[in-house]
Amino acid sequence: MDEIVEQLLQLSANTSTLMAVYDADDRLRYANRAFRSAYFIEPDESPLWPDLMRRNFELGRGTVIHASNFEEWLRSTQSRRGKIGYRAFETDLVNGRWLWMTEAVQKNGWMLCVASDITSLRAEERSVRQDRDLAIKASQTDELTGVANRRFVMARIEDMLVAAKDGGAGCLAVFDIDNFKHINDRLGHHAGDLVLRDFAQRIHQHVRRSDCFGRVGGEEFVLAMPGTSVEDAIEIIERMLMMIRFSRPLTESPDFSYTCSAGVAACLTADSAPELYRRADQALYAAKLSGRDRVRAA
Repeated sequence: MDEIVEQLLQLSANTSTLMAVYDADDRLRYANRAFRSAYFIEPDESPLWPDLMRRNFELGRGTVIHASNFEEWLRSTQSRRGKIGYRAFETDLVNGRWLWMTEAVQKNGWMLCVASDITSLRAEERSVRQDRDLAIKASQTDELTGVANRRFVMARIEDMLVAAKDGGAGCLAVFDIDNFKHINDRLGHHAGDLVLRDFAQRIHQHVRRSDCFGRVGGEEFVLAMPGTSVEDAIEIIERMLMMIRFSRPLTESPDFSYTCSAGVAACLTADSAPELYRRADQALYAAKLSGRDRVRAA
């Protein structure tokens, strides 16, 4: 086995194909010479993927990012990155190269990235394929907040339930911003939109790569947490609620603050997505009835 591993490492080191491995925290754990060269990574570096992308964006190199606000682009991209077992897409680099990238994710969250250079394809073919990728991204993203939309996150809930039928753990959390109608009525819909964006941004900063967070409508958001017990889910969510309490999202109203409530339900082997959602929603209702700004489990 050691000989096989050694041969694989030598083969990957000498190929022009870009190869990299990220762990469940999205930290680079291995990259061959071609990958490090394309993304300006030193031989002894093991950066987190968001930090690597941010650094290259600020220096005007690496992946071409068509966005004026990097953090909004990052939030949207992370909402989809590593959420499904396999994904393939095209990406272009600042130096003019065009790559066909694949991501294969294990159940433990580790990801293998492999990219081939397709720069030789005709420009019009690349344009058509890029338009397709942009359309897919738009179909999976909530336009207001930049996180995953209902369609994408519900599909990840289905994936989590499939794993649960094989004996895996998993939880679904449903969030609802407290007194959101009152915020809209008192401060206006613009303020309401700012609160929704602030909530999505702050929660997403603490979402693990294996989890999927998205907006399902109005002021309601959900978080699918594969491989997570109810106890661990509650601990994670309580930290999120604490962070929201200290947020001050309205510059014109610096004293304004808001809270949210959450309900959690564990996956059962006989669950359907609507049934799991119903139990999490019942737990959310219990959290509201018991005073809001708290989490309850089904």
